[in-house]
Amino acid sequence: MFWSIRSTCQQGLTLGLVALMPLFSYAACSRAILVPVASTGQSVIIEGDTIKGIYPDLLRSVSDKEGCTFNFTAVPRARLEVLFETGRADVLIPASKTPKRDTHGVFVPLIQNRAMLISLQSNRAPIGSAQELLEQSNLRVALVRGFDYGPAYQELVAALERQGRLILQVDGLSVARLLKAGTVDATIMAPSIVTGAMQDDDRVRDLITSLRFESLRELPWGASGAYISNRSLSAEDKAALQVTLERAARSGVVWKGFQQYYPPAILQGSIRPLSP
Repeated sequence: MFWSIRSTCQQGLTLGLVALMPLFSYAACSRAILVPVASTGQSVIIEGDTIKGIYPDLLRSVSDKEGCTFNFTAVPRARLEVLFETGRADVLIPASKTPKRDTHGVFVPLIQNRAMLISLQSNRAPIGSAQELLEQSNLRVALVRGFDYGPAYQELVAALERQGRLILQVDGLSVARLLKAGTVDATIMAPSIVTGAMQDDDRVRDLITSLRFESLRELPWGASGAYISNRSLSAEDKAALQVTLERAARSGVVWKGFQQYYPPAILQGSIRPLSP
């Protein structure tokens, strides 16, 4: 089974982060940093009142050395955007870099990723572009409300909606369930998100080995990381967080976290470390 060793991975990631503590600077924050999060594969895992995963683990592990406290709350993905845009969230993580988000915060890249067309294995002809997907008018597509992979992604979302082929869901697990039921034929997101959701649910875990991943020309590699709010934070706190996250990215700890939580087959072609 792909991820029966998740608890071991979490322990390994924690140890790796502790070992890297000397890399982080001492830059105390003036108040608790508000970080609302939504379930996002193994990047953010929400189990009842427990919030964990690659990014919560990272922030908690550096908090003592940094003198910053991070307060996590679980909210729907679409609400994350509203909270960040209105200055009620200090950090938006994980997040892809987009022009819209750039107007509300400073982006710190932590990893490279790309959204892909994800479906179940079939004899269907390959799809390599947004136009080819739009021409396959029989394919129904489910997406996560609030996800944003840039202008080309938003244009594709709008086109699918005009065609009446789009179903929006609250998270990757909801999309996985629709794929399992045959209600939809495909989704578009980073593969680590949907497979990370599948691994934690017995009802859809068996789909992992049956997935088909196709890159779309209009959705190239891009940066994923964190946005630091322009509205809610003082200049000092904003600078402290930016230094903290930039050093985390340079240390390679985020990439190591993905390697520990996911098998190589899922990361290949969709997640990679930042270029040196």
